[in-house]
Amino acid sequence: MAKLNFRPLHDRVVVKRIDAETKTKGGIIIPDSAKEKPQEGQVVAVGPGGRDETGKLTPLDVKVGDRVLFGKWSGTEIKLDGEELLIMKESDIMGVVG
Repeated sequence: MAKLNFRPLHDRVVVKRIDAETKTKGGIIIPDSAKEKPQEGQVVAVGPGGRDETGKLTPLDVKVGDRVLFGKWSGTEIKLDGEELLIMKESDIMGVVG
């Protein structure tokens, strides 16, 4: 992946969706019209973290390269350097895979 010229602010994370399988375990090919948007992605950029009530910086739990699961309607879709990406808050991420 090329160097990303975008740095999210605060507790925001930039995620690139990972394409879902086009074939089921039984060998059935899923057409594009029946596919849903994947809810799994790879973190490509993270912000510095959020601030607590005292103003102290709280670092994020995810880091660049993590494979994450997120909600179906999470984040804001953007197109940057020809790539479709999502910007979301760290709280929208449900967990890290592997």
